[in-house]
Amino acid sequence: MRADARSNRDQILAAAQVVFQEQGVEVSMKEIADRAGVGVGTLYRRFPDRGALITAAAHAYLSGLADLAATAIRDEEDPWSTLCRFLRECAEMRLGALAAAIEPTLHADIRSDPALTEVRGRIAEQVEDMTARARESGTLRAEVTARDIATLMTLQVFVFPGESYVETARRTMDIVLDGLRAR
Repeated sequence: MRADARSNRDQILAAAQVVFQEQGVEVSMKEIADRAGVGVGTLYRRFPDRGALITAAAHAYLSGLADLAATAIRDEEDPWSTLCRFLRECAEMRLGALAAAIEPTLHADIRSDPALTEVRGRIAEQVEDMTARARESGTLRAEVTARDIATLMTLQVFVFPGESYVETARRTMDIVLDGLRAR
C-alpha cells in the first residue's frame, strides 16, 4: 500500500473509532470521512461498506489494546503497577464507550474472524498474566479474576459538564484500584 493510501486508511480508522465512541456505529459514513479529513469516495475505496469499516476499526482497537497491555507489562517494574497502568489507560482511552458501540454489532464476527480471534486471544492471555502476577505478588485481592479485570477495562466514566474527562477517569480508577488492592 502506498504511503498516502496507508495514511488515509489510518486516519479513517482513527476517526471511526472516535466517532463510534461518541455516536455509535450507525453514524453516517460522511461524518467519519469528514472527521478523517478525506472524501467519502476515499473512505469507500478503503472500506467498501459499513461492516468492513466496523471490522477494521475493531481490529485496530483490539490491536492497540494488545499493544497497550504489552507496553505496560514491559515497562512497569512490578505486577501491581502494570495492572494499574493498564486499567488507567483503558479508562483514559474511553475503551468502554468504543467496546459498547462495536461489540454488539460484531459479536459473532469478533468470535469467528481469525484475525480478530487471534488478537482477542492475545489480550486475554495478557490480562490473565497481569492478573495472576498481581495476585501472586500479594497486591491484588485473591478473589479478583481476569474476567473481573476484563470487565473493568471497559468501565465507562460519566463526566459532569465542564469537568475534565481525564481527571474524572483518573479519580474513578484510583477508587476502583483501591478496592482491588489486597489489604
